[in-house]
Amino acid sequence: MTMMQALNNLLTTPYLLISLAALVGLLVGSFLNVVIYRLPIMMQRNWRKECSDYLQIELDETGLSEQFNLAVPLSRCPHCNTEIKPYQNIPVISFIFLKGRCANCNKAIAVRYPLIEALTAISSAFVAYHFGDTTQTLFALALTWSLIALCFIDLDHQLLPDSITLPLLWLGLFLSLFGIYTDPQSSIIGAIGGYGILWTVYQLFKLATGKEGMGYGDFKLLAVFGAWLGWKYLAVIILLSSLVGAIIGISLIVFAKHHHNKPIPFGPYLASAGWIALLWGNQLNQFYLTYAGL
Repeated sequence: MTMMQALNNLLTTPYLLISLAALVGLLVGSFLNVVIYRLPIMMQRNWRKECSDYLQIELDETGLSEQFNLAVPLSRCPHCNTEIKPYQNIPVISFIFLKGRCANCNKAIAVRYPLIEALTAISSAFVAYHFGDTTQTLFALALTWSLIALCFIDLDHQLLPDSITLPLLWLGLFLSLFGIYTDPQSSIIGAIGGYGILWTVYQLFKLATGKEGMGYGDFKLLAVFGAWLGWKYLAVIILLSSLVGAIIGISLIVFAKHHHNKPIPFGPYLASAGWIALLWGNQLNQFYLTYAGL
C-alpha cells in the first residue's frame, strides 16, 4: 500500500477522519492560544508606531526591543518568564500532568488554555463528522479555527481583527466560484447584505441613542457568513445571535451585577450563530420558514 492509498483510506474512514480532525484541532488550539494573546498586542504596538510616526514624536520603546510576533519569542510562563519546554506544551495533556501549575515557579496556569484546546478539538471533530471526507471539511475547519480566535479576542479586547475577518471574507467569495457552500450570486449578495444590515442597525441605534451599539468588526463578521453561506442564512444567524446575546446579557446584568452601561461584545454570539448555521443552517432555515408561515 502506497502512502497516498493509506492517506485516502484514513480520510474515507469516518471514525479515523473524526479522530484525526480532533487531534489536529488540539494542536491548532495550542496555536490559537498564542494568536489570542499576541495578535492584539501586535496590533496595539503597530497603532502606537503609526501614531508616533504621524505625530512625529519619538516612541518610547522601553521593553519593546525584543522581536514579538506569532512565532517568537517562544512561549513563557507569565509569572516567572521561564521558557516553556516542548514537552511541557503538549495540548491538554501537559496541563493535566503539571496539575495546572508552572513546572518552575508552581504558579497556577490559566484553565482557559486547555479549554480552548479542547474546544478546538471538539468543534473540529463535529465539522469532520458533519461534512465527512469532502472539500467542505477542509475549509470549514479553517473557518472554525478562525472563529474561535475571533471569539476570545473579542471577549478580551472587544476587537475583531481585520487580519482575520477580511481574508475570511475574500475566501468565502472565492469558494463560491466553485460552489463549495453556495453560488457566487448568493455569496456576493450575502456579503453586501451582511455588512449592510448591521451597518444600518448601528446607524439607527446611534441616531436614536447617541451611542455606538456595536463595532465595525461585527459588520465584517456577518459579511463573512454572508459570503460563505449566502444571503438566505443571514436572518437565521441574526436571530440566533441576538437571542443568545440577549439571554446572556440579561443574565450577566441580573446575576453577575454587570453594569448595563458596560459594553458586551457581540462577536462571540455572532460567531457561534454563524458556526451553527454552517453545520445545521438548512434545518434551521426550514424550521424558521415553517414557524414564520412562509
